[in-house]
Amino acid sequence: MSAKKMEQQKKVIREIILGLHQGMSLEDAKARMEKEVGEISSLEIAEVEQSLINDGMSTDEIKKFCNVHALLFESALQKDMAEEESAGHPVRLFKDENREIEKITAKLKELAAQAQAASLDPGQFKAAVGETLEQLRDIELHYTRKEQLLFPYLERYGFMGPSKVMWGKHNEIRDLHKAALADLEKVGDKAAAAKYAEEQLNLLIEEVDGMIFKEENILFPTSLEKLQTDDWIDILKESDQVGYAYITPPAETAHLVEALKKAAADKPSIQDGKIKLPSGLLAPEQLMHMLNALPVDITFVDHEDTVRYFSENRERIFVRTRAIVGRNVQNCHPPQSVDQVEKILASFKDGSRDSAEFWLNLKGKMIYIIFYAVRDENGKYLGTLEVAQDITALQKLEGERRLLDEGT
Repeated sequence: MSAKKMEQQKKVIREIILGLHQGMSLEDAKARMEKEVGEISSLEIAEVEQSLINDGMSTDEIKKFCNVHALLFESALQKDMAEEESAGHPVRLFKDENREIEKITAKLKELAAQAQAASLDPGQFKAAVGETLEQLRDIELHYTRKEQLLFPYLERYGFMGPSKVMWGKHNEIRDLHKAALADLEKVGDKAAAAKYAEEQLNLLIEEVDGMIFKEENILFPTSLEKLQTDDWIDILKESDQVGYAYITPPAETAHLVEALKKAAADKPSIQDGKIKLPSGLLAPEQLMHMLNALPVDITFVDHEDTVRYFSENRERIFVRTRAIVGRNVQNCHPPQSVDQVEKILASFKDGSRDSAEFWLNLKGKMIYIIFYAVRDENGKYLGTLEVAQDITALQKLEGERRLLDEGT
């Protein structure tokens, strides 16, 4: 960005910030921004902000511009999301992943053909197939992103098929992949390799490639028809929480999304008597009973070391009475342990630690206790959460028990 252009943008942005401070609406701020500044990338906005700070404008004043940021970033993303073929569109990213997945299945097809032609040493076959199946593990990210992001948005428009049918096919592929990895170790000669390739490898390849066909000829066209631009923006904003398989989103798109998240960070609030959180809406009664249903003791101490809350589950490990609410936490511990409590809290406050864990035997039970430093999105210390749990039964767990095993 040229110095002259930056100076002009700084002038306009400074005036907009002052206007916001004096009551200008976000719509008017955005209109002036678009008219007088024009298109500006998130990187350029960051440069202008830093320049304003260098000129002496406080960060608090800069923060007043955050909602305009959000509108601008949203506008830029809407342009990207308007076309499926734009580099950052979720459908384009899904398809880019599919092209990489096809490279893996092509390699598996080649190895299966060599095994069936008995042209590959069993040891070489096992090593090559094992390596390629390990590469296929990341397909889990592709499927999980569909299940946790795309399917829920389709359900909002009454399209339930993918979550009811395609999710089941995902699980079949997961099982085939797991079995293929496990049974590969049993391959001992060329005949066994040929049988493995025919009965397991080819079936896995067929299902993976078949899923790609279903996605690109049924799922994605239907999704593009039903979902709105804002839906795709929301999917893109949350996709990095799941992750991508084999690809990296375009740098500019990734930066735009990250900047939008920061500018439009959700804050908790009260809405129609309910507690509105970034990830949901709960009635106070629901929240209270939800916390009390957890099989752990929870106690929260604020940044001034004052006890503010504890859960009241049926089988508490440690006795708590409501009289402790509002009490200094140091007064809740015996004199011998106060020094250690002080050290832990001090380390949380100065940022040198984020947790502290302990375990002890209590009346024949193994009790696990962990203290967590609670911080906001900017790292500011808000308090300490203490969680205590009876892990006696957990220590005896072996193997696995899945949801599908319930009742058996």
